[in-house]
Amino acid sequence: MTSQVLLDAGVVTRCRRRVHLEHDPAMRDAPKAAPDPTGQLRKADATEHRRSVAAALARVVGSELVEIPADAPTADRERGTASAMAAGARYIWGAALPRDPRGGRRGGIDLLVKDADGYVPVLVVRHKVTDPGSGARTSPLADPLPGGARVDPLRKVRPQPRDQLRLAHARRQLQAAGHAAPGRSYGGVVGMDGDVVVWHDLEAPTWPGGRSALAEYDSRFSDRLAVATAAATGAEPLARASRIVECRSCPWWPVCEADLRSARDVSLVVRGEDAAALRKAGVSTVDELARLEPHAEPVTPLVGMPYADAVVLARAWLRDLTVVRRMPSLDVPRADVEVDVDMESFGDLGAYMWGSWLSGADIGEEPGYRAFATWDPLPCDDEARSFAEFWGWLTGVRARARARGLSFRAYCYNELAENRWLLGSAERFKGRPGIPTAAQVREFISSDSWVDLFGIVQEQFLCAHGKGLKTIAPVAGFAWRDPEAGGENSMRWYRDAVGMDGAPPDPAQRRRLLEYNEDDVRATHALREWMTSDAMAGLPFAGDL
Repeated sequence: MTSQVLLDAGVVTRCRRRVHLEHDPAMRDAPKAAPDPTGQLRKADATEHRRSVAAALARVVGSELVEIPADAPTADRERGTASAMAAGARYIWGAALPRDPRGGRRGGIDLLVKDADGYVPVLVVRHKVTDPGSGARTSPLADPLPGGARVDPLRKVRPQPRDQLRLAHARRQLQAAGHAAPGRSYGGVVGMDGDVVVWHDLEAPTWPGGRSALAEYDSRFSDRLAVATAAATGAEPLARASRIVECRSCPWWPVCEADLRSARDVSLVVRGEDAAALRKAGVSTVDELARLEPHAEPVTPLVGMPYADAVVLARAWLRDLTVVRRMPSLDVPRADVEVDVDMESFGDLGAYMWGSWLSGADIGEEPGYRAFATWDPLPCDDEARSFAEFWGWLTGVRARARARGLSFRAYCYNELAENRWLLGSAERFKGRPGIPTAAQVREFISSDSWVDLFGIVQEQFLCAHGKGLKTIAPVAGFAWRDPEAGGENSMRWYRDAVGMDGAPPDPAQRRRLLEYNEDDVRATHALREWMTSDAMAGLPFAGDL
């Protein structure tokens, strides 16, 4: 039977409810969230990256590369791709694959490469697809064939499930059109470096439970096709609203949020699998969850948080409390000399700023804010200088404090980001003036001199509306000067600050970023001061809810 719905590769990584809403005719005019400007910029960057990869490939293969015009109507692009495949073109760029009405598929792929009597799909993405190591199977961009792949001694595969699922979608389309390369199913990915193709065996049992990427794709796509078909035909919906992490950036969140709040849905407190498990156990609303006894036998096991925490969070949500104490008194490590640290990065390209706020005992350093930044567009060599200056200053403060017999601690909020770029910068700029060794960085971040306030908040507070600094610091009385302050917006400001889009660098945006970074480090300082103040006595205690 021919499907009435055609889906692209993106549906297999989207929420089932979103797929329903996208195909429900009754929702055509429903209010949606405004497009995220930072997301739009990311798409523009990805398009530019694909253009640079296409140009690099064209320089090597010349006339063997057939390009399908990106601005042509979809039907014309599909016909052009089908004609190029029928003619046996060796490389086809910007392919719009033939639609598969029987399978319910549509979509395209960045590059098709002729292999034997068929084609293999290659995806071009603007993120890292390998890490330092060994074992990835790669071939040079100049010879992008799976048969020419060799075990790379310098790279190991960085798991990117979304990429493999997109390749599986293209493979199924090629098979339906009769143009898939025979034999084993392979797909390639060109990452941010743009110099090699990383090859994935889509039939290898590399996914959880011993499944292959193709098997995982087939299962997900079949489900999403059923959801979309039910929505399009007015049948009983197969998906209901439930809050998950992706809701933060979904255009349909206004619709789902209204539905969830109207129903007082339990996923407003617990997300994902836990919400589904509670509903299955008969607990569908926040009110029902709040009425349970936190220390009784759980009505169902939870994986995202302890059962007692879920019950207390429901009670806090009903009282509109942002945070409650887990314990009667808090334990926050303090020191005579304290430094708050916040790093600003631009995607995977690098860390362009290290900001700090010095406070505490006098060690001969002016207290307050310092920033170590580069305004050369990332990636750049000047990043090594700014990082070296930051590291030298930070370790100098630590050394002077110890020399005076004073304790020292540096604080950040969620060390995963800072640790990534501390270690990554030491490894990338190894041997340059002022750059620490990776061992020196590891000694610091594993010592009691480095404190992650996010971990303390996570351990000692229950947070009904999230644990982000922008959520918690206002409870401590702190406010950012910029009403648009946020990591996503800072990406847009950075582009203007360094002139990434062809315009002259904007000094006003540089000042804006410096102010934003200063407020971030001042926020962690204010949060720590609040957590160790008498104000904690007035903060609700979980045991009393």
